[in-house]
Amino acid sequence: MDSLLALEATHVARLSNSERKKHVFKLMIVKHLYIKGAKTNADICTRFNISSPTSTALLNELATEGLVEKQGRGKSLGGRKPDLYGLCDRSLFVLSIQIEQYKTRLALFDNNNRVVEQAQIIAIELTEDLGTLNQICQHANELVRNSGIDTKKLVGIGISMPGLISSKDGINHTYLRTTKETESLQQLFERRFNKPVFIGNDAKSATLAEYRFGLAHGRRDVLVLSMDWGMGMGIILDGKLRSGTSGFAGEFGHIPLVEGGVLCYCGKRGCLETAASGSAIVRLAKKGIQDGHSTQLSQLTGPEIQQLQLEQVVNAATAGDQFAINILAEVGTTLGKGIAILIQLFNPELLILGGEVAEAKQFLLPAIQQSINTYCMTQLREKTSIVVSELGSNAVILGSVATVMENIFESYLEPA
Repeated sequence: MDSLLALEATHVARLSNSERKKHVFKLMIVKHLYIKGAKTNADICTRFNISSPTSTALLNELATEGLVEKQGRGKSLGGRKPDLYGLCDRSLFVLSIQIEQYKTRLALFDNNNRVVEQAQIIAIELTEDLGTLNQICQHANELVRNSGIDTKKLVGIGISMPGLISSKDGINHTYLRTTKETESLQQLFERRFNKPVFIGNDAKSATLAEYRFGLAHGRRDVLVLSMDWGMGMGIILDGKLRSGTSGFAGEFGHIPLVEGGVLCYCGKRGCLETAASGSAIVRLAKKGIQDGHSTQLSQLTGPEIQQLQLEQVVNAATAGDQFAINILAEVGTTLGKGIAILIQLFNPELLILGGEVAEAKQFLLPAIQQSINTYCMTQLREKTSIVVSELGSNAVILGSVATVMENIFESYLEPA
């Protein structure tokens, strides 16, 4: 472990050309095995254009370092079945932190994407300033301590959160904002954890998870809508994740679609997020209760109504509450109009709905499809499938793990 992933840049610079070349190949092999799973020696030779003896020697060194092990046999092409080489269980760890509007979820994953230690969901309201930073770090460090892992094997921390995020600069322009004179948010977290930190928008994290582990795997043109308290979108075009010049591509929720609509926190009126998100559903439910509509939600007390959650509205609809059903259908109709625009712009083969709102699929999907039929050209809509994510609530937190594992190797490869 220490000889590969803990080798500092200054030490790498002192390696001879042949040692540095070997170091690079070993890093690339570990990354390849993480992304693709167990492979044979022949697969690795072909992938990196190296000889069989060279590949064998590298795999043996990685095995000695406790990173790689034999994991059964591959398919035979006429002779003895070849050995499969994969990453050892618990050889690397990633801490994933999913920050939402009103709660934060933390989990520790190993290199095979298995949960090693999962914290309870913690009630923390996300703020524009850095007021909640200490709480998040405190709970995260406590989780790592309780896990009992060797912290040398903790290769990085992945943080997903809502907002306008520049992953390259490590800045969230919406929440936990830092000033130009101070460290970036990423640098603040790195100083607290003393580990590499990667910050990303929650919708884009969910998209990466769908691309690696979910319904978007192997697809070329996919849009992923992440619908929780707010709304975000991730874009996969020509088999690649697209982020745009500043990393802000996919701000679908902040396109004004409702004339004279509700004021959005971004400063515009009538943004789609104000009419077709979790916050919109809750707002419409509260207004309906206050206006005296007949609904089982009227049984809630005043303080309970003020603290109304999306889950309560969905549960009411599931129980047959027509008021709640109508709200979800109204939101689905508005959302479908926006999705129709996306289909005509991107012509995707697949559009994945994720997040807590998508869990109300039985009430949303018919209304969404009706809007698409109304507002989208037949030739385009017939080529797009609308599905609900199978990763469920794990999409974002898995995406943060994938972000770390895919980027951490680049940070180690750069000095080499």
